[in-house]
Amino acid sequence: MIYLDSELESLLGFDRPVNWAEHVTIASPFLEPEKNFVDLSGTRSKTRAYAAGAGAARRRLASFQDFTWPMAPAKGGGTAIDLRGVPPSPDSMDHIATLLDPSRKLAFVTAVNPARQYLLGYIFRSDEYPWIQQWMSYGANGWLQRGLEFATQPFDVPRRETVTTGALFDTPIFRWLPAKSKITTRFVMFYTKTPAGMSKIDDVRLEGGKIIAEDRAAGRQVVLAASLPL
Repeated sequence: MIYLDSELESLLGFDRPVNWAEHVTIASPFLEPEKNFVDLSGTRSKTRAYAAGAGAARRRLASFQDFTWPMAPAKGGGTAIDLRGVPPSPDSMDHIATLLDPSRKLAFVTAVNPARQYLLGYIFRSDEYPWIQQWMSYGANGWLQRGLEFATQPFDVPRRETVTTGALFDTPIFRWLPAKSKITTRFVMFYTKTPAGMSKIDDVRLEGGKIIAEDRAAGRQVVLAASLPL
């Protein structure tokens, strides 16, 4: 388990907008077709816009469409796609953004591999990182990558575009750094073995000096000692 603290300071005499993401990435061999699953405390989501052309051929998802995590709209109006796992025959590239549940003080994102019995997870304050963007690069050559970037903004676009857009789903997509001030963030990363049969993370809590990750349907949980609060 690792705690990470960040501090951003402005020496300027005026407020300025800022935006950034914590660039979490998982990849092969941990990431495997139909054997690795991502869960998060997400709600409303949106696919990234893309233009027709050569790049669009590898897209599985419809362009710039709203949905509720994890069932995303398929390109061409097909059956909705469950984005928790990697498809059985990988050869695609998609990008989505999800608003993390604002009713929760602490948000989470996890990646579990039931076959290997490994769990990777992150916990952070939802008011500091209200968004998570996921890019899913699944190569036909077997090299798989997936970004799980919890962030101040839904997509990695220039700051001018972020400020001009202002909000998505009635939620700001940048933060203010006050004049001659500092803003700080903290998140925790954990990596652990899981009990057999644990394949979905319904909730992750930090309470009573412990991190508790639960798979309610399977009746399984992981409990880790946590030395610091968030």
